[in-house]
Amino acid sequence: MTELYPAPLTVPTAELGPENPLPPLVKPDAVASVSNAHDLPADLAAGLAYGRLDTVLPCLLQDGYTRNRRPRELPALVLENDRLRATVLPSLGGRLWSLAHKPSGRELLFRNPVLQPANLALRDAWFAGGVEWNLGSTGHTTLTCAPMFAAAVEGPDGTPVLRLWEWERTRDLPYQLDFWLPEGSEHLFVGVRIRNPNPHDVPVYWWSNTAVPQTPSTRVLAPASQAWHYGYSGRLDLVDVPGELTYPARSGTAADYFFEVASDRPWIAALDETGTGFGQASTARLRGRKLFVWGESVGGRRWQEWLAPGAETGYLEIQAGLARTQLEHLRLPPGESWDWLEAYGPVAVDPARAHGDDWQAATDAVAAQLPSAAVLGERHRTWQRIADAEPGELLATGSGWGALEIRRMVACQPGTPFPEGTLGDRQRPWLQLLDGGTPQGDPRVPPAATLVNRYWADLLEHTADNWLTWYHRGVARWAAGDREAAREAWRASVAAAENAWALRNLAVAAGDPAESARLYRRALELAPDLRPLLIEALSAQLAAGLAPLSLLPERADGRFALLTALTRHAAGDDAGAKAVFDGGFEVPNIREGETSLSDTWEALSEAPMSSRYDFRMK
Repeated sequence: MTELYPAPLTVPTAELGPENPLPPLVKPDAVASVSNAHDLPADLAAGLAYGRLDTVLPCLLQDGYTRNRRPRELPALVLENDRLRATVLPSLGGRLWSLAHKPSGRELLFRNPVLQPANLALRDAWFAGGVEWNLGSTGHTTLTCAPMFAAAVEGPDGTPVLRLWEWERTRDLPYQLDFWLPEGSEHLFVGVRIRNPNPHDVPVYWWSNTAVPQTPSTRVLAPASQAWHYGYSGRLDLVDVPGELTYPARSGTAADYFFEVASDRPWIAALDETGTGFGQASTARLRGRKLFVWGESVGGRRWQEWLAPGAETGYLEIQAGLARTQLEHLRLPPGESWDWLEAYGPVAVDPARAHGDDWQAATDAVAAQLPSAAVLGERHRTWQRIADAEPGELLATGSGWGALEIRRMVACQPGTPFPEGTLGDRQRPWLQLLDGGTPQGDPRVPPAATLVNRYWADLLEHTADNWLTWYHRGVARWAAGDREAAREAWRASVAAAENAWALRNLAVAAGDPAESARLYRRALELAPDLRPLLIEALSAQLAAGLAPLSLLPERADGRFALLTALTRHAAGDDAGAKAVFDGGFEVPNIREGETSLSDTWEALSEAPMSSRYDFRMK
């Protein structure tokens, strides 16, 4: 018998902290570039060139966390039959936190012993472990640390289905996840649907990212003889499979391998030395498969310790996506929807075959353990019959943004209701604008996040002028790529009522480092207690060749400790800068790929660097 029930989970957790109220105006660091696109197949090159995000607006950054963890109870929903127990975290992007195989007692996923945010997602905060559902653009989704709606739906076989849904705001796409665990099934099925209610094409990106334990002998298999290698050097290169790449523990540095899957049932699996492990398969639309490894360099090991302190093993990720690589976006036409079915479950094969030299024999053995294309197709068609079914009472509540967008669109999305009752304080200024009013606000208080899609941008242009509407117009114009018009709007905002927020945006937009530093200093005079503004202002002073010792706070959390070291170095006090490092500190939101710690150390000292500061991925 399949059951669905709440089962709160207690995990040592670092609180997310407050959102950063300053709009993210620069391109996300996660957006990678490919230097050899002209040498790639035409369809791959076209996907690389299309649909890249220049900003995560209208979302704000989640960078207010620390590394102070305490036991915290998290909402969790469990779907269980006599073979599998799946645990889902609806308040954290619907993460599939655990998939336990009851007959063997094995946990099939990498289950992190802690929940520690780190700076790897489009909005900064991200955490390792389980299965993450990524919709949006290259990088971890803006919803990875955000709540989703959840409710039960009666499954096609009479068993309960767990439905999760939300509104992805960077693309204005509603989507749903239906977790289905039929009686007696050794596989958890996940039906995914993305819908485009907009009157225009929308770039689409989807990757389901599964973290699994990595042992020295773990092998990753997929039905492919070649893979595209991306090694964080800006190139995509086609390499042969198998080879050392199928054994992640043998990788020296972090790398992505995108398999050229040749199958109408794409799949990927990770098996340990005994031939046991985990496999994922899907219907054909989810064509891409990827292996990500941190590598066995000092930096790679440091990242694993950073993301999963106290874990017994390291982890790797096996992933599945709509395109062949994560650097591409596909075009979803207006009014259309895409859906597919994924299957997650155990794999156990003869270790001699799994680790033998005969790649075809190894992949054939694994493929036999996964649902066939015919079975997946039939399951998919069966699930589609309940995809529009209205869910029951809410088991978890998402954001009010979907309700706001549905109201302005006057759109109907069967199966994924966005209740009017979820509209709250964050949506209130935009409801006022929708009803013909004008946003109002105190210039001493950070403005609400700006809505930037075409509809809201047009409403902002046609409402009455005040400091706040000029501020929001500037953010919307910037998001649309009209940089000079954005600057004009922010200058008008400052003229209407001097405010730190438009001054800060002008500082970001300034082409001259000295002018940027000046604008930041004035913004900081108006809002001296806002930590994110102080961090940006200090960085701007350093970029302008200044040593802003007077701006440094007495409190020395990790980010300020690094800025203190950089400031002392800029002032010629290398001994004082090195003393900061010798005292020890951690920067909670050190960015994936960021080398500020190691670069600063190397500028200060020829001594070997402590591994605690080495986050280099290459």
